[in-house]
Amino acid sequence: MEKKPLRITETILRDAHQSQAATRRRIEDMLPACELLDNMGYWSLECWGGATFDVCMRFLNEDPWERLRTLKAHMPKTKLQMLFRGQNILGYKHDADDVVEEFCKKSIENGIEVVRVFDALNDIRNLRKAVESVKKYGGWAEVALSFTVSPVHNDDYFVGVAKELEKMGADSICIKDMANLLLPYHAYELVKKLKDNVSVPIHMHTHNTAGTGDMVNLMAAQAGVDIVDCALSPLANGTSQPATESLVATLQGTDRDTGLDLVKLNEAAAHFRKVADRLKKEGTLDPKVLSVDTKALMYQVPGGMLSNMLGQLKQAGQEDRYYDVLAEVPRVRKDFGYPPLVTPTSQIVGTQAVMNIIGGERYKMVPKESKGLLRGEYGKLPGKVNEEVRRKCIGNDKVITCRPADLLEPELPKYREEAKDIARCEEDVLSYALFPQVARKFMENRNNPKPAEAPAAKPADPNAVRELYVEDLGE
Repeated sequence: MEKKPLRITETILRDAHQSQAATRRRIEDMLPACELLDNMGYWSLECWGGATFDVCMRFLNEDPWERLRTLKAHMPKTKLQMLFRGQNILGYKHDADDVVEEFCKKSIENGIEVVRVFDALNDIRNLRKAVESVKKYGGWAEVALSFTVSPVHNDDYFVGVAKELEKMGADSICIKDMANLLLPYHAYELVKKLKDNVSVPIHMHTHNTAGTGDMVNLMAAQAGVDIVDCALSPLANGTSQPATESLVATLQGTDRDTGLDLVKLNEAAAHFRKVADRLKKEGTLDPKVLSVDTKALMYQVPGGMLSNMLGQLKQAGQEDRYYDVLAEVPRVRKDFGYPPLVTPTSQIVGTQAVMNIIGGERYKMVPKESKGLLRGEYGKLPGKVNEEVRRKCIGNDKVITCRPADLLEPELPKYREEAKDIARCEEDVLSYALFPQVARKFMENRNNPKPAEAPAAKPADPNAVRELYVEDLGE
């Protein structure tokens, strides 16, 4: 049989600690291992995007752009990868096209080569500008299928979307299984169908929340997948990705041998083991996110959302309602037309589920994000919306049917004007554009040597729940 090495994207610098430790790892925790990682032979190193941008400024007193430049300087050989939320970029709201394009340009200028673009609703209209911009400035546009399970999501649906993504110009297509819902034999079938219908490389991204992630990656490899995401073992498994070392060992000597060196991998893992031990002692890494929880298959909640939900409910004084909230999540999701649960829809659905449980009445408290989702502000919902719930939440408001960003005027001139007193460069303007309050506070205090700290625990207050959710993001 012809040998076709399986390529690995390493997530230890981004998704691994985002899924397990609320993205609280600092740049100094990464630098000692960078030379090792850069010489490993990975297809790419995911190190930026997702929640890193917000958390760097909000909690770690780090400039996310400077973090990226530093990582690139220490890892010049390996493609650096980021996660990009389509028209949302890295935030929660749709941004205008000029902001999307400028952010893509500056990300690539500062060291990113692979941009994984996804839309929470798989609304292709919300992906187009980002994909065009990544390619315009010389990046690799990897476009994701946000995988989920529902009456409206089947293999034909995903193959159809993949064909559209290839036509759009995707350089590779990622099956983004953020909640570890894709079971191993289904992974084999889906990869086979995608390989039969599109010609670009297929990339598998899963977690190990339900304990099936290793098997998903193995079956995907058997089906011919080109690249898979893994995390070095100290921050692997549970709500994170399956362990890199385990898959490398499994495939040694086969036609899918990764070519990676287990000795070198273990040397890098030794550094991150010390980091993980410290995070556990600090309480940032909750051991609960390391165990297998097959309830994820029922509730369809992604890893980042699960790990953050524990801390958020603790802060609200409602930790004992954890499983009540999890049980409410699929009910809200059905009411909202079966959106896949990935940022920002995971936060919206999750926050609404929390409010429904803590508030004592379903949809008594409805955040503006829930209303926006039901109005179509985030794009087209995949399934049928519960119209009774929609009326209760938004009354007689008109539902948007066009691409939401078509309703936005160019925004960069406004942001440049608003941030002129604190912005030193265009990157600062973009930070402000995405997170105005967080970026302003960070930029005003960035010369302060004292690191920012997470806020103290808050008393139980249902109205505070939404704020708890937006502090830490999922995927």
